[in-house]
Parts: sequence; C-alpha cells; structure tokens
Amino acid sequence: MHALFLKHKVKPGRRDDVETIWRRHMQPAIAANEGHVSYIYSFGSDPDTIAAFQVYRSRAAAEAFLKTVAYQSYLAESRGLLEHDPEVVELAPRWIKPA
Repeated sequence: MHALFLKHKVKPGRRDDVETIWRRHMQPAIAANEGHVSYIYSFGSDPDTIAAFQVYRSRAAAEAFLKTVAYQSYLAESRGLLEHDPEVVELAPRWIKPA
C-alpha cells in the first residue's frame, strides 16, 4: 500500500470554497475509485488549513488517480484559492485497522 498526508494552506477565508470544489469533483471520484483504500478529508484548527490522509492500494494507483479528469478539474478550479502547493508526506503503511 501507499499513503499520503497532505496539508493545504488556502487563502484567508476560502476554505469553504475549496471544500465545495472538492465535494463536486473529488468526493464522487474517490468514492468510486477502487485504488483508494481509505481517505480522510479534514479541517485543521487553523481556519485556513485543509488536511487529507489517503491510502491507496499501490503507488501506481495513486499515480493513476492524479491523471483522472476529476483530479485535473479539481486542480484547475482550486489552484487560485490556495496559498501554495500542498505539503505532501509519503508514507509506507505497515498496518491498517480494517473499517
């Protein structure tokens, strides 16, 4: 498996706008994507922070998702609302509690 932890810094007061875009493009695509094992979309304590924890079946599944229309559409719509590219930490899961 392959996991990612992302931290997005949005422009002041734009977090809800980014979430709206995420829900339109990403939520349905992630729900339908068999390559995703788990995905947690979260708000941080900072009102201008969004965090996401993603677990994929493999690195190849993660790379394939980045090429989807849904992901590309999300990027195109949200990029102007972000302060900078997200901080990304790659993880190699050793154990995951089943849902």
